[in-house]
Amino acid sequence: MHTENSADDRTILVLNSGSSSLKFGLFRHSGDDESLLLEGSAEGIGRDDGSLRIKAPDGQVLVQQERVLESQVDALQKLAQVLTEQHHARPSAVGHRVVHGGPHLREHQRITADVRRQLHDAVHFAPLHIPPALALIDEAEKIFDDAPHFACFDTAFHATLPPRAAHLALPRRYAEAGVMRYGFHGLSYESLVTRLGADLPARAVFAHLGNGSSVCALRDGQSIDTSMGLTPTGGVPMGTRSGDLDPGVLLYLMRVEKLDAGALETLLNRQSGLAGYADGESDMQALEKTRSSGRCQCVTRARCVRDRRAQDHRRLCGVAGRNRFAGVYRRHRRAQRRDSQARVRRAGFHGANGKRSGGQGEGDSHRRGKADRAALPHAAAANADRLTFTLP
Repeated sequence: MHTENSADDRTILVLNSGSSSLKFGLFRHSGDDESLLLEGSAEGIGRDDGSLRIKAPDGQVLVQQERVLESQVDALQKLAQVLTEQHHARPSAVGHRVVHGGPHLREHQRITADVRRQLHDAVHFAPLHIPPALALIDEAEKIFDDAPHFACFDTAFHATLPPRAAHLALPRRYAEAGVMRYGFHGLSYESLVTRLGADLPARAVFAHLGNGSSVCALRDGQSIDTSMGLTPTGGVPMGTRSGDLDPGVLLYLMRVEKLDAGALETLLNRQSGLAGYADGESDMQALEKTRSSGRCQCVTRARCVRDRRAQDHRRLCGVAGRNRFAGVYRRHRRAQRRDSQARVRRAGFHGANGKRSGGQGEGDSHRRGKADRAALPHAAAANADRLTFTLP
């Protein structure tokens, strides 16, 4: 039997939908504070090595399954079952991370029929992300039909991009049709701006590292330039995504290889980036472990990905200004973080490890901000380590 929410003690469910994962957290809001009730993630959705893990705030594992998860909907249904079994109150609100809202949805907002229609219209901007997000929203609204649902857009944080950064070198009519630089990982960056608070320099550069990676230049806490563009495929090379390419490469693939749009999409989003460099392996940590197995060539080629990340970081440092920079590396990938720190230091920056913001460990970033916003952007990413770089 579910417990009920009082007016001053509300429960908020946050769903962070990725291309092959689903992270979630359940939080209780009371007064001006939020406390974690449970959290978890479904990784490797659609793969044979998929897993589902749900744990309590003290780290106690409530669910641990190594299984094939066909979709994010499967993981959500299991989460709903656990909420019932643990006698948690039904959520007062549900927040959904949505990667791309197209040219018209540039603010976090409650999901209505019109918002849903505009999301359907924007599918071609992020065909790998928006359809599963819509399916998840549909299922969540069925399961939690008595709670308002909110869409939190990764692109919203970058709505402050100036025209020089947002516009592509194409005729104006394409920009009017929405073909422009949007930027992504905005929920991650927005969360970090809030968490750093007064410690955030006026000019800063953030880096989000993981299977999807990007770099963002900020001035006075607002995005002024970023590595990703029209879609999450652009920018630095990622786990399986190509990042930026010479447009002539695409023309070559169309003319010589006879690839159509679907084949190009699969190539650029599923078979490129680190996986393209390293014969299909998209995990940098796994590659580092192959040093002793004679695959050093793959490791060497994979370092090209890190070189590109460092190049984009230095470029955006120039955009942000040359007085002071802060580089914040999201995701708990220690090898990548150490490597990025060393490369930026060689470029003339001094780096220092920062303590994990909040001091309460994984999931603490979800508990920042006001009550209504807790169902929105700040619950998008967790467990950030901080590096700060300053020019001498």
